[in-house]
Amino acid sequence: MSSLKEKTRRIIFETDTYLGKLFDLALIILIIFSIVIVMLESVQLYHLKYGTTLRNIEWAITFIFTLEYIVRILCTRNPWRYIFSFYGIVDFLAILPSYLSYFMDGAESLMIIRDIRLLRIFRILKLAQFTGESKKLGNAIKNSWRKIVIFLGGVLTIILIFGTLMYLIEGEQNGFTSIPKSVYWAIVTMTTVGYGDIVPQTIFGQVLSSIIMLTGYGIIAVPTGLVAAKYKGQIEKISNIICFKCQKEGHQEDSVHCRFCGASLKK
Repeated sequence: MSSLKEKTRRIIFETDTYLGKLFDLALIILIIFSIVIVMLESVQLYHLKYGTTLRNIEWAITFIFTLEYIVRILCTRNPWRYIFSFYGIVDFLAILPSYLSYFMDGAESLMIIRDIRLLRIFRILKLAQFTGESKKLGNAIKNSWRKIVIFLGGVLTIILIFGTLMYLIEGEQNGFTSIPKSVYWAIVTMTTVGYGDIVPQTIFGQVLSSIIMLTGYGIIAVPTGLVAAKYKGQIEKISNIICFKCQKEGHQEDSVHCRFCGASLKK
C-alpha cells in the first residue's frame, strides 16, 4: 500500500518519469479544454444552442479535477501543507465554482451563478504547476524580489516628481487638474502606453514628456535583466524534484536529501 502511494505521489507531483509526464500532459489538455468550454458558454449563440451539452462536459471535467484533488491529498504525508499551499488553493478553486452554482438556486441568483461559473477561467493557473520552466521563473523572481522592490520604489519616486512638475507646468487649463491626475499621466507616459486623454500643450511640458518617455524605455530593461540573471542560475542548477515530506522544491539535480527538512529524496 505504501509502495502504491509513493508511486502515485511521484506520478502526480513530479515529472521525472514517463507516467508523470503523461499525467501532466493529460491535465494540461483537460485544463485548456475546460477553459475553451467556459469561453464558449459566454457566447450567447452557443449557450442557447449547446448549453446542456457544455454543462454536461463541464461537470465531467469537474469530477476529474475533484478526483485529482482528493488523490493529491491522500498521497502526501502532509495533507494540510498541500491544501493551504498556493497550488493546493488553486486546485480547490478550480472545482469550487461548479459546486457553488449547483447549490445556489432561484431566479434572482441566476446572474450570480453565471459570474461564479466564469471563475472557472482561473483554472489556467493550474497550468503553472505542470510546467517546470514556470517554477524556475518563479524561483528567479522570488530570489530577486528585494532588488525589484527597491527598483519599483525608485520608479515611484520618479513618477511622483515628474507628475508634480507636469502639474505645475501645464496646470488645470491643459487637463492636469490635480497631482494624482498628473501622476496617472506620468505612469501612462513612462510605460509608453500613451492613451492621449491628457496631452501637454506647452513647450516645457512637451520636453518633460519626451524625457519621461525616453526614461521609460530604460526602466523597462532593468527588472528584465534582474530576473534574467536569476533565471539563468535556476536553469543551471535547479531540478523539479519535490520533497515527499515537506512538499518543497528547489533542489539540485544530484541532491540526495531535502535542503529544507533533511528528508531523503530517494524513496
